[in-house]
Amino acid sequence: MNPDNVKYHKEHTWVRVSGKKGAIGITDYAQDSLGDIVYIDLPEVDSIVEANTEISEIESTKATSSVISPISGNVLEVNEDLLESPEVINEEPYGKGWIAVIKIEDASELDDLMDADEYSKYVEEESK
Repeated sequence: MNPDNVKYHKEHTWVRVSGKKGAIGITDYAQDSLGDIVYIDLPEVDSIVEANTEISEIESTKATSSVISPISGNVLEVNEDLLESPEVINEEPYGKGWIAVIKIEDASELDDLMDADEYSKYVEEESK
């Protein structure tokens, strides 16, 4: 089930906005597709990321996959707990499995993202 309090990117990432900050992670669909996650390469704090570009990489027992940032901004913090326990992304992709928090540079980028219903339909279409 996709939570309503986040916006979704077509590359199966999400952002949860709080003021001028956005927490980013991968969707339940993405973690399910990847299988057991065994490693994550976190972005650097203070690095600048652009929307639609790679922010980190995730390795699973099946594949290595790029994590695409849904928004542009400055990385304020990263979830260092994932370095020791990357499987948390499988267990709680929308909770403790967040990857980074970004200071949002351009809030209008959020308008390009999907809500939960749109994302559910998108995944359904992509799965056919």
